Amino acid sequence: MSALLLTGCGGEFDSGTATGGLPAAGEAGGIAYALPSLPRSLDPLTAATLPSRVVTAQVHEPLAAVVSTPYGGPPRPAGLAVAFRPSGDGALWTLQLRPGVRFADGTPFNAAAVIANSRRWTSSSEGRALLPELFAVDSPRPGEVRFLLTRPVRDLRRRLSNVRLSIVSPESLDPQSGEGASYTQSADSGTGAFTLSGGLRGGELARNPSWWGTELGLGPALDSVGFMAVASAAGRASVVRARRAQIAGPLPRRTLGSLGADPLLRAAPGTGGGVAMEASVRGLSGGGPVPRISAVWLTTIDRG
Repeated sequence: MSALLLTGCGGEFDSGTATGGLPAAGEAGGIAYALPSLPRSLDPLTAATLPSRVVTAQVHEPLAAVVSTPYGGPPRPAGLAVAFRPSGDGALWTLQLRPGVRFADGTPFNAAAVIANSRRWTSSSEGRALLPELFAVDSPRPGEVRFLLTRPVRDLRRRLSNVRLSIVSPESLDPQSGEGASYTQSADSGTGAFTLSGGLRGGELARNPSWWGTELGLGPALDSVGFMAVASAAGRASVVRARRAQIAGPLPRRTLGSLGADPLLRAAPGTGGGVAMEASVRGLSGGGPVPRISAVWLTTIDRG
């Protein structure tokens, strides 16, 4: 069994203060999350396994996304693009980018960053498999990009919500132009709610205090998320039953049934193949295969 220790980062950030006496951003404690394995890289494009996608999705964001807000709030659009306009035939899409966003390394998220990522997609087998119709992305004006396709694609927005097409900082690409680029492991290559520091092995993943979503009430409610590798489903069930992890998955339906019978645990069959969690955990959506943890919070916090 191995673990990636994720601890909280220092500093104060009050713009995400919750209402109704609920904790502000980052004040709802931390959790441990048991997965079958830990990723060797946070490169979203090569995240071929569910565990790697679960971890990288907390650090990097795609152009299209809908996330739940903490404390039972309704789901809201939260991708890096705020508008998607297809041409009449669906072979050209114009995207308006979210303004004022920066990668954790300080690089601005802008049209140049999207173009660099798109060049990597079109020049790699992984990217071509996800968007085979894409042949170019350009920027007719600041804050706007156009996706040029070889044929009509009516569901481009859905495709761009894929975790593997999350946008990384050009500073983490070699070369930075994106053409034929490789991802260089970077501590701050994402725009997401959490950041990695100290390297993937033995490093820390903590709340990103400058995440753009906090000012919009999107979280993250937690200050830290710790991922531990537990290879077998029985082992993952055991650690959540023993309260060594607050969330464990994926788990088969039969195991979820037995864990759900415990009054101190809950089961969510629709999340990532099924997860079990302590009853105090709230905000984990059961709708998609890759849960976003920015909305997760705890009803009870043991501060030792």
